[in-house]
Amino acid sequence: MISYSGLMQRLNEKGLTKSALTTQVGISSRTVAKIGRGEKIADHVLKKISEFLGCSVTDLYRTISDNVLLQTLRDEKSIRMPGGLYHELQVRMTYNSNRMEGSKLSEDQTRLIFETNTIDAGGGIPVDDIIETVSHFRAIDYVIDKAEEPLTEVIIKELHRILKQSTKDATLPWFAIGDYKTRANVVGGRETAKPKEVPVRMKKLLSEYEAIDTVTINDIIRFHYKFERIHPFQDGNGRVGRLIALKECLRCGIVPFLIEDSKKAFYYRGLAEWEQEPGYLTDTCLDGQDTFKKLKK
Repeated sequence: MISYSGLMQRLNEKGLTKSALTTQVGISSRTVAKIGRGEKIADHVLKKISEFLGCSVTDLYRTISDNVLLQTLRDEKSIRMPGGLYHELQVRMTYNSNRMEGSKLSEDQTRLIFETNTIDAGGGIPVDDIIETVSHFRAIDYVIDKAEEPLTEVIIKELHRILKQSTKDATLPWFAIGDYKTRANVVGGRETAKPKEVPVRMKKLLSEYEAIDTVTINDIIRFHYKFERIHPFQDGNGRVGRLIALKECLRCGIVPFLIEDSKKAFYYRGLAEWEQEPGYLTDTCLDGQDTFKKLKK
């Protein structure tokens, strides 16, 4: 299948628009629309386009994933399709994940930023709330792009860098953007891993996770708990952890879970009481799967 996003990228590189295909190559606007919908087009048309762009026909194709959910997100992301699953995931996950961490932005304000790149910032909204909202949109895009790759420290650190770049924290010399924490931190009144322990514990966590033959939703939830217990970054651990869970659900063909801000008390209780009763966090995440499923309706 021809890649619409790849086609647009090649046109942009040459300083051309879609209309150039209709006027200079002699193909109809209907054919261009078919490309945008991911429909098959005639081989001779593909050859004309490739010759016009100075590339091979194979360069215009894209790989189709067997993972229907992931492919849907990638297709909708490539054309920034309004009102679809990708659109709703971006708005709902970004709003809820940031809100749980103290953002003052409403869901409507989050939606406005995503849809129009503007905001009605009445009520004294902190600049960092806006920056981290835009950054979270980019982090979800990164997750979708990297979904099928094995989970690594490089990917985890890049998620943190995307989320925290350009924030006030980034101006602090001791705040490691895109790297593990340099100062001890506490979450929920409980101590987390000491900075010097983090690299070893993260490598161990990833090694144990990589050794699992067939990853299940329970494995992803368990990884999420252990990640939050280590709390490897100075700040942003909750959001990074939930983005990792999204990535791994997409990689393994599992319905992702979306934790709503209204359920955060149950979520935090589940994290706090995992060792005594893992069912609390598991039930909250399974409920979050139901929330995600509703995005597709």
